[in-house]
Amino acid sequence: MDFSHLMEQTLKQNKTFVHNHFEEIVNRKNSAIAYQNFAPNFIDHEEPFAGLVSPDLVKQTMEKAYAKYPDLRVTVEDTIAEGDKVMVRCLWRGTDSSTGKEMEFKGFVLWRLAEGKLAERWATIAPPLR
Repeated sequence: MDFSHLMEQTLKQNKTFVHNHFEEIVNRKNSAIAYQNFAPNFIDHEEPFAGLVSPDLVKQTMEKAYAKYPDLRVTVEDTIAEGDKVMVRCLWRGTDSSTGKEMEFKGFVLWRLAEGKLAERWATIAPPLR
């Protein structure tokens, strides 16, 4: 039997999950989605957290970002999925509420999904472009 169509469907579902995650937690400023999207034993392999990260910490961090950059937006420019991982190339933009200066940076994020949740994250962020 050929199960490739099932694998393709799972990859598409994973890509859609990650796109929807960015849309909710960044663009719609729905920090509470952290409780739904992050596994309770989520591991971040990058700073500033580097280690076990709770959905509460993700929620609090995003709320601080919303306050600092009220117009914060992320655009997912490319997505690649293989196995249980999804890699995205993103462009982030926002205006610092205290200075009025615009900020823009690019980055790659690799997510590992398990049981329908974000289980691990690796990220590479380029310095702000402005």
